Amino acid sequence: MQRREMLLKTGAAVLGLSALPLRLAAAADKRKPRILYFTKSSGWVHPVADRQGKPLAHSETVLTELGGKHGFDVECSQDASIFDGDLGKYDLLAFYINGMPFSTEQMRKVLDAVSAGKPCVGFHAASDSGAGPAIKPFLTMLGGSFVVHGAQQKARMRVVSPKFPGVQDLGDGFELEEEWYVLDDFAKDMYVILMQETKGMQGDMYQRPPYPATWARMHGKGRVFYTSLGHREDVWTNPVFQKIILGGLSWALDRVKADISSNFAQLMHD
Repeated sequence: MQRREMLLKTGAAVLGLSALPLRLAAAADKRKPRILYFTKSSGWVHPVADRQGKPLAHSETVLTELGGKHGFDVECSQDASIFDGDLGKYDLLAFYINGMPFSTEQMRKVLDAVSAGKPCVGFHAASDSGAGPAIKPFLTMLGGSFVVHGAQQKARMRVVSPKFPGVQDLGDGFELEEEWYVLDDFAKDMYVILMQETKGMQGDMYQRPPYPATWARMHGKGRVFYTSLGHREDVWTNPVFQKIILGGLSWALDRVKADISSNFAQLMHD
């Protein structure tokens, strides 16, 4: 059996999430990192960000539970007024947004905080460009923009930076059933971690060379991590995805080190 197939079939038993060296609260620091997870949508609401009358949406529940297991606290909000307050009490800002979910002033406050050193993590819809020029500064900070997606299908992610935290045990790649974003307008200084393999995918929008789908970069002094994964509920509970986002959070919070010298030009040329 191929390693990639074994990972997907045996899940957590193989990946050993409980054994991850990702305790985000360092032993010498008793205070757990505090993450603000913002999931407001001003356009179409993704199911994993839809609370449907419950206290938390599916992705909020999963991230909160991961925090309980791995040593960080998560505060979930769908109220943009939270950005009118003190962002200094949060160690990291995480986003699953759609449209233009905050005012221009609130967005500017986020961008200023990241530029000054506040870590930022974006999941799937955080790259949505549907709001046009209004959301462009946020997407520039994130490092890329959503263009379109086709029908959900099985496709492959290729690991191009196997030393980055969270992907060391994923071999050369993996397959998932997912809603695959076509992305563009990439920051040329990004460090690409996962590339979307397009060969064999169904849909005209995917008839293009492979492109970045998960990356890390610096925006000023702030560490930024983004992954296009995260549309489906079963992706959020998949140990492969969980390991990727835990690695991204760990790096963004500066709990683990990684060389993120840009590999974008080389990968896109290849």
